[in-house]
Amino acid sequence: MAKKRFAVVGTGGRSDMYISALCGGDYKDHAELVALCDINQGRMDYYNKKIADKYNHPAVPTYPCQDFDKMIAECKPDTVIVTTMDRTHHVYGCRAMELGCDVISEKPMTVDPEKCQQIIDTQKKTGRSYIVTFNYRYSPRNTKIKELLKSGICGEITSVNFEWLLDTSHGADYFRRWHRCKRNSGGLMVHKATHHFDLVNWWLDSEPETVFAMGDLKFYGRENAEKRGVTEFYQRAQGSEFAQKDPFALHLEANEVTKALYLDAEKYDGYQRDLSVFGDGIDIEDNMSVMVRYKNKVVMNYTLCAHCPYEGYRICFNGTKGRLEFYVIESGSTPLAENFASFGNREDDKVEDRKTMAPEILFQPYWGKPVAYTYDNTIKSGHGGGDIRLLNNLFIGVEDDPLGHAADFTDGAMSILTGIGANISMRTGEPVKVQELVKF
Repeated sequence: MAKKRFAVVGTGGRSDMYISALCGGDYKDHAELVALCDINQGRMDYYNKKIADKYNHPAVPTYPCQDFDKMIAECKPDTVIVTTMDRTHHVYGCRAMELGCDVISEKPMTVDPEKCQQIIDTQKKTGRSYIVTFNYRYSPRNTKIKELLKSGICGEITSVNFEWLLDTSHGADYFRRWHRCKRNSGGLMVHKATHHFDLVNWWLDSEPETVFAMGDLKFYGRENAEKRGVTEFYQRAQGSEFAQKDPFALHLEANEVTKALYLDAEKYDGYQRDLSVFGDGIDIEDNMSVMVRYKNKVVMNYTLCAHCPYEGYRICFNGTKGRLEFYVIESGSTPLAENFASFGNREDDKVEDRKTMAPEILFQPYWGKPVAYTYDNTIKSGHGGGDIRLLNNLFIGVEDDPLGHAADFTDGAMSILTGIGANISMRTGEPVKVQELVKF
């Protein structure tokens, strides 16, 4: 069977997973990278050097974004992987389909209803495949939750409580780069929470119907810092004396990758990756609360905070037979994180042991003792072990997908429409009917 040919458009940090997978040898019998496309020649040169030095892979042709059509004509990819800035996903995804290619798009699929409608219409017109890469679906822990809910252990689900915490490393990073502008990313309600809203759609096997939300910028940004008594400010970390004292500052020159991929590449497009999180011009929220009613009448309460001392999430399903709970700590070293490291274990377990064990998924029936469920915690890849499973699906394929891990453009749309509806609701103060945002 002939290898599938892939081109990558957008060579920022998110492209690395795909480029490395295609050039690293694991998928050499199934897939090959044939071209790179970006607005920044320096980043494309960085990846060509990386695949040569690390994988002994020959350099691939590079194209500026204005030559996207030329790349398709000359390199003839079967599939285009889109990892550009969120607000341009539809530009390259739609054009790739029009030129006869399938599409793999990073999440979020796009950032507003108009762009979403364009993707829907183009996919219908061309009939091409459009996959959105929801890594978290594939993680063993989230797969286990799907299996348990599908088994009917909770009975009929009545409500969901979902809390997502971003720490002052990961969470802060959205406020120093292009994501800080809502027109680029849709804010965290779209860019980040699309992962979470997709999980709930998938877990519940339903779609959002009504969305109501509130949110504000309460921690990051200059005005908030001034209220806390901060008096020293800077535009970007590079070359700033004040940044040397700021624990939130990102020092690009301190890391070989960020220096090569961003600092050294600034001369090509002027993009600055190390802006102050306490600067002006931030128009996304860092604290958000959302209520969603689904078509199956389940109601979810969702919160996201982007300045927490540790990172992770809590998910609780209330049902007619009991309650399913799961706490995950993804990063952090606080005592609370240690306590959650193996939720549900016996009191005589040592804290040191808990850190190496998989957290348990706990089901509490109305009567009787709680039941703990474990899952495979040995897969070492990003997004809770989901990345490697996702890549296997993309580049090798699977014969059977009983839980529906693979996400198409409809799944991609339904996940962002919750976040888009939340953005509209935060702006207007009114609930939003999701079915009125786009037409399928």
